[in-house]
Amino acid sequence: MSSSPPQTTVGSGTGVIGALPVLDRFLPVWILAAMAAGLLLGRLVPGLDTALEAVKIGDVSLPIALGLLLMMYPVLAKVRYDRLGTVTGDRRLLLASLALNWVLGPAVMFTLAWALLPDLPEYRTGLIIVGLARCIAMVLIWNDLACGDREAAAVLVALNSVFQVVAFGALGWFYLQVLPGWLGLPQDALQVSAWDIAQYVLIFLGIPLLAGYLSRRLGERARGRDWYENRFLPKAGPLALYGLLFTIVILFALQGHTITSRPGDVARIALPLLAYFALMWGGSFLAGKAIGLGYERSATLAFTAAGNNFELAIAVAVGVFGVTSGQALAGVVGPLIEVPVLIALVYLSLALRGRFAAARGALTAR
Repeated sequence: MSSSPPQTTVGSGTGVIGALPVLDRFLPVWILAAMAAGLLLGRLVPGLDTALEAVKIGDVSLPIALGLLLMMYPVLAKVRYDRLGTVTGDRRLLLASLALNWVLGPAVMFTLAWALLPDLPEYRTGLIIVGLARCIAMVLIWNDLACGDREAAAVLVALNSVFQVVAFGALGWFYLQVLPGWLGLPQDALQVSAWDIAQYVLIFLGIPLLAGYLSRRLGERARGRDWYENRFLPKAGPLALYGLLFTIVILFALQGHTITSRPGDVARIALPLLAYFALMWGGSFLAGKAIGLGYERSATLAFTAAGNNFELAIAVAVGVFGVTSGQALAGVVGPLIEVPVLIALVYLSLALRGRFAAARGALTAR
C-alpha cells in the first residue's frame, strides 16, 4: 500500500487511478490470483483445511489472525491520531454511520435474505448473521485505496466495534426470533455472548490499533514526523497488501472444497450479497453527499457501511450451527463475493472523486 493517498489533480477518475502505485493499480489481479490459489489449495491438498483449522487459540484461527494483523497495522500506523478530534466532532458523520450500520444494514440484509432465499432457511439465517457483523478489518484497506479519510475510518471502525460488542447479540435475537414472529415467519435462535464478540474486537482491532498508535507516537518522538511519514511508512506500507493477500488465500483454502463442490448454492447465496453491497455502498455514498460531506468522508461512510466482518460471522455460525452447516457456508461465501465487489467499488469511488471536485468548484464559482 502507498504511504498516503495519491495527491493528484482530480480532473477525472482515470487520472486518479493512473496515479496509484503499481502494487495498488493491479490489486484486482493479485486478489483474483490469491482467491484462485486458495480455492485450488483447499481443493487439491488433502487435509489442508483441517490442518489450518487446527492452528488456533480458543476459537481464533491463528493464520487468519496473523493475516489480519499484518494487513491492518500499516493502515493504522498511517493515521494521524492528533487529528481524531476533527472526526469525533462531526456529528453528521457519526450519526449517519450509526444509522447505516446498525439500523439500515441489518434491515436490508434481512429483507434481501427473505426475498431471495425463502426456500433455504439455513443460508438465509447465515446471511442475516453476516448483516449483523459490521466490518472492522478489511474496510480500512478499501478506504485507504479509495483515498478516503483515514482518521474518520479509524473512528468509525472503533465506534462500530463498541456497538458490535453491545448490539450483536440483541440484534440477532430481534432479527431471528422477534421480527419473524411478528411477521408470522419461521424463527431461529442465536446464542452468542458479548464476551465472545469482545474477544474478536480486541484481537482484530485492539492489537493493530495499539501497535499503529505506538508506532506513530514513538517514531515521531524519536525521529520526527518527516522521517516517520517519508521513510518509515513507505517501507511498512506494502505489508498491508501482503497481509490482505495472505488472509484471502487462507480464507479460501479453508473452504475451497466446500465452495467448489456446491456451485449452485454459492450462486444462490451470492445474489442477495451482490444486491446488499450495491444498495449499502451506493446509498451510503449518496447519503454522505446529501448531508454535505466531502468526497473523503463520503467514501469512508460508504465503505464502512457496505463492508462486513466475515471472520466474526463465520465464527458465530460455526460455533452455533456447526462447521458443516448452511449458515457457515453463507458466511464463507461472503468474502468470495465481498472482496472482488468492494475492490471494484474502490475504482468506482475513485472515478466519482472527480465529480465531487467539479461540483465543489461549481459551488465555489457561484
